[in-house]
Amino acid sequence: MDTAAQGATRAQPTPASASASPPPIPPAGDLDLVAINAVRILAMDAVQKADSGHPGTPMALAPLAYLLYTRHLKHDPADPMWPDRDRFVLSAGHASMLLYAALYLSGYDLSLDDIKQFRQWGSRTPGHPEYGETPGIETTTGPLGQGVGNAVGMAVAEAHLAAVFNRPGHRIIDHHTYFICSDGDLMEGVSHEAASFAGHFQLGKLVGFYDDNHITIDGSTDLTFSDNVGERFEAYGWHVQHVPDVNDLDGVDAAIRAARAETSRPSLIICRTHIGYGSPKQDSAKAHGEALGVEAVAQSRKTLRWPWTEPFFVPDEAIARWREAQPRGRAAHEEWQMRFAAYQSAYPTAAAELERRLRGELPADWDADIPTFTAENGNVASRAASGTVLNAIAGRVPELVGGSADLTGSNNTALAGIRNFAPSDFAGRYIHFGIREHGMGAILNGLAVHGGTIPFGGTFLIFSDYMRPPIRLAALMEQHVIYIYTHDSIGLGEDGPTHQPIEQLSALRCIPNMTVLRPGDANEVAEAWRVAIQHEDGPIALVLSRQKLVFIDRTRFASASGVAQGAYVLGDAAGGPPQVVLLASGSELALILGAQERLAAAGVRARVVSAPSLELFARESAEYQRAVLPPGVPRIAVEAAHPMSWYRWIGADGIVIGLERFGASAPFQRIYTELGLTVDHVVEAARSLVR
Repeated sequence: MDTAAQGATRAQPTPASASASPPPIPPAGDLDLVAINAVRILAMDAVQKADSGHPGTPMALAPLAYLLYTRHLKHDPADPMWPDRDRFVLSAGHASMLLYAALYLSGYDLSLDDIKQFRQWGSRTPGHPEYGETPGIETTTGPLGQGVGNAVGMAVAEAHLAAVFNRPGHRIIDHHTYFICSDGDLMEGVSHEAASFAGHFQLGKLVGFYDDNHITIDGSTDLTFSDNVGERFEAYGWHVQHVPDVNDLDGVDAAIRAARAETSRPSLIICRTHIGYGSPKQDSAKAHGEALGVEAVAQSRKTLRWPWTEPFFVPDEAIARWREAQPRGRAAHEEWQMRFAAYQSAYPTAAAELERRLRGELPADWDADIPTFTAENGNVASRAASGTVLNAIAGRVPELVGGSADLTGSNNTALAGIRNFAPSDFAGRYIHFGIREHGMGAILNGLAVHGGTIPFGGTFLIFSDYMRPPIRLAALMEQHVIYIYTHDSIGLGEDGPTHQPIEQLSALRCIPNMTVLRPGDANEVAEAWRVAIQHEDGPIALVLSRQKLVFIDRTRFASASGVAQGAYVLGDAAGGPPQVVLLASGSELALILGAQERLAAAGVRARVVSAPSLELFARESAEYQRAVLPPGVPRIAVEAAHPMSWYRWIGADGIVIGLERFGASAPFQRIYTELGLTVDHVVEAARSLVR
């Protein structure tokens, strides 16, 4: 384990007493300290004004933020989306004022008035960093550990794009990803998964900082946390350094330089910090998640030798010191633009392809190879049909990058003829995530926000519960992430109730901006993939069966193209308008087709509606919804899952045939029969509604 070179260590301030006289203005030669303390002042003033927030961590980490943004981070505040910028992730998102202060002082489009509106309605400075709300925010963080996984995903994206597009003498993709994590981040399991992945894949341009402040909300970390973090990360395969005092600028600077020089391993720099640095509440949990209080704020100003009593005041000299870095960032950006122009001249096809991917545009004819399934090849499990379609798309959409959480064969996510992403081959597109569903979800989000890829990840639907936090964040950020969830119901059979999803479909459907697609036959799978690749309004889940699904003869029924509308009329019984509407998704679509046939023989006209995506259907016009579900006609919905998400669509007198209990271990046909998911049950329910 390395110890960073030590420079002149600044003395730790002693909290000021109430009777201390105002300190003199700090000497001009200590302008670095004034610039650093500007972060501390802004953080405690913003939290005090909001009477809500976390002042202690920004006050502790101010020196690190100052060094990163002024000396090391390759960034241009005038263009926060410059493709080859370094990425910075504040995984400890509760310390958001550290980031907002650094962005404001660096010259991003964030004003002092924005800082004053910290945590207020409509503010550009919400309580935790939110992607898309504030220039310079690379990802939404707050749920601890997620930012670590996001940073790993960004490093994967950089490594992959660099391997694909860089040429000898032309390093067009060449940037680092930095993150700051806290004790809480490292206690959360997702950080273990992501760090293990990063070490295994030797992501050498990933640099993390561990804020080792010994404090959580409940008190000292001694209550719950005695890990040797350095040895833990060394075991993962990381390069680890220790900086005994984050206020030692030379020591931190040397550690960052050493981390950047290490190209074969990710790096972790463990920085000893003091939460609430300079305040009377330093090194206590009282500095963590609440405002310091008016008196403590005043005392902190004295201890920090800050003579200005006006809240939010930052002297011009401090702002100027921060913004001395702007010419460096602008020059790096301009130099990259010149290099890219040379690259365009030397490799015009590759340059155009990179620009297309970064714009998020699909290739021409990207869907030309999507098959139409027939009776000869369409009587398959929807997971098998998905594998066929995925491979047809992957050959034409090279930005499609992803894999499975150790279920490649079960999820049917293998990409024929496409290499694995590996330490020796970052150009590979298939990622073996290992048994790390939570980590996979967070890494997928990092890939998505980085740009240049369409990420996908597969596992069983039941294990979507393990990755729910990153799913929710993908939805919050409206990122184009594709989830492939197989073994979607009691239809997986003998593995039993531990592996049979019941509540997961409804749980996913109730996430805002989340789209779920549960196709009912092979051709609906093809259309579902067509929707998923083009979808731009958040993450999308393809929910697929283990068991074979009946091939639906599209010469007798409606085309599967209605999948894009979420629900569509598959077919009506002859002889007049429908007397009852039967709705289903996935494997239950064949069941209601059987019921329609039985009802027709009994003189009851039933309409069959395939409803693979309730979210897409909800976005359609009221006119379209009424055309599919005519008012006044009773409805029955059938799905081998919890009924909750269907009640919106079946009306007060409708019936949902679903499951409000766990499944069982048996062949799937027997489970369906025992739990009432049968043609007989649907027919009986329909006859009870038709007078």
